[in-house]
Amino acid sequence: MKKKHLIILGIIAIIILAFVFFPKDKTSGNYLYTSVQKGDLIAQVYSTGQLQTENSELIVLPKEMSSRNIDMYEIKVSTIVEEGTVVDSGGYVATLDHAAVEELRTKASDELETALNAYEDAKIDTNLNLSTLRDELLNADVDLEEKRLILEQSVYESPAVKRQANLDVERALRDLDQKKRNYKLKQKQDEYKVYRAYERVKIKQEKVNDIDKLFNVLEVKAPKPGLVIYSYDRFGKKIKAGSTISRWRPQIAELPDLSSMLSKTFINEIDISKIKVGQKVKVGIDAFPEKSFDGEILSVANIGQVIPNGDAKVFEVSVKIDGTDPELRPAMTTSNIITTEHLRDVTYAPLECIFTNDSLSYVFIKEGSDKYRKQIVNLGVSNENKVQLLEGVDESDVLLMNIPSGADKKEFDGIDIYKRLLAAKTDSLNIES
Repeated sequence: MKKKHLIILGIIAIIILAFVFFPKDKTSGNYLYTSVQKGDLIAQVYSTGQLQTENSELIVLPKEMSSRNIDMYEIKVSTIVEEGTVVDSGGYVATLDHAAVEELRTKASDELETALNAYEDAKIDTNLNLSTLRDELLNADVDLEEKRLILEQSVYESPAVKRQANLDVERALRDLDQKKRNYKLKQKQDEYKVYRAYERVKIKQEKVNDIDKLFNVLEVKAPKPGLVIYSYDRFGKKIKAGSTISRWRPQIAELPDLSSMLSKTFINEIDISKIKVGQKVKVGIDAFPEKSFDGEILSVANIGQVIPNGDAKVFEVSVKIDGTDPELRPAMTTSNIITTEHLRDVTYAPLECIFTNDSLSYVFIKEGSDKYRKQIVNLGVSNENKVQLLEGVDESDVLLMNIPSGADKKEFDGIDIYKRLLAAKTDSLNIES
């Protein structure tokens, strides 16, 4: 048995040495061939997407939350009906966080009470201040009368006494005028102080009123009959119980119009130049493999976006689906086959026949049993299997599908084609710059 194993190992070693020292002849001519063909060439781009409705009625936060008096910029969803629930107009959809609004109302009520107390204090202070000033005015008026009486009684006194009495009257008159001016200024000042306190009360009262209005509409109702579909938050996650909704993105859910559907898909930047509005699309639904729908490109995004956790850029494309189907629902996964070109009666060949060298493309054309020609070609539209040949080959040509031996030493035919393509590309770059 051991001897038998040694014989087998020896045979294997001989075979390995034969392959190492006597390799298979690469010029044996074992090549694959294909003919240049003529006919229709269809170019298509494949993508996956999601169904969404073209039109829908949004269910949003109550408009009362947008009041400038309410210092609440986001609120949680306490409960929400199950997605896919059919609701009537005015039917219950969701409940927002009552506790947060109640806390806000308590704070606003405290602020209102503080403002009311300040208003009452301002009125009392005004009454006291003006009462004191009125007493001072009365005393000044009495003092003036006394000084005038003394002046009248000084008729028979000496000139000095008369002069002094006259000065006292003038002084008392000036003092009275000063107190009258002070009273008017203080009256205006206190009136403004009371007015400001009253305005603060009004503002605080309006805030309490607005919060009460918000509290009464925290149960969100459907604006019309329909199928409830959850909206997405700013992080791209579906709204659910416990989600936070902000003023700046107030959508909670939507009632889609199922009679008009779109397939929202994303095309990579390599293929986006082929996509145009109006191109025909065949849309498949993963949930119903037996069904397919005709569609048409409705819009193509001008700006790309980066795929999360990746560097590739994609462009959003919307496909309008023809017709309706009651089984279609938003968020269903779609497969989209976009026809970008449909050329008739053109020359083409399999992609395996095309080879590239820097900026030129070429083929190997069979000439006789062991001969071939290295021909530069001008390529046109391509799909995943075939490519259009605009120049360099004839319909009768037979092409090699693998590289023959010694091909790197072979001279190119069709240099005029390459020069013309290079010149056209240079002119295009000059125009763009």
